[in-house]
Amino acid sequence: MKKCLIIVVLLLSNSIFAQAEVVSTFIEKWDNSKDYLVAVAEAMPEDKYDYKPAEREMSFKEQLFHIQDNMNWLGTTYFSEEKYVKKEAVKGLSKAQIIQEIKTSFDTAKRVVQKTNDAELSQKVTFFAGQKSKLQILNLMQDHVTHHRAQILVYLNLNQIQPPKYIGW
Repeated sequence: MKKCLIIVVLLLSNSIFAQAEVVSTFIEKWDNSKDYLVAVAEAMPEDKYDYKPAEREMSFKEQLFHIQDNMNWLGTTYFSEEKYVKKEAVKGLSKAQIIQEIKTSFDTAKRVVQKTNDAELSQKVTFFAGQKSKLQILNLMQDHVTHHRAQILVYLNLNQIQPPKYIGW
């Protein structure tokens, strides 16, 4: 009986410990994702920010704005009490200003996610693709950045620009 109780306690404590790591693990990866996207944005010369490989594609700059807008939308809508208001991309921003805007969006998303407790991660929210947990929204935030960053890495290569070294875990 004593062995069974010890096993149950160990299993439960392991489960609780794993949940406690979700937000901190996400934040570590999020910070690295920010650093990597900023390095990619810095690698592209400013005069190529309007580059797009095909007419149907977003330009390098539009990809950056799209990444930023998605972070703002998901972070605000699902991890804060604020109402998300879509902002139009400001035309005429310099490369340095665009990069600063991206950094600010990453930092804002990080702040609101850090306020999320473990119990909230399993909470279901209304999403255009159906009910999703907040944990799924976290995964989507990161996946979306990764998806569009991969596209602009191709933009660098198509312009014979060496992409920055990968910044992962």
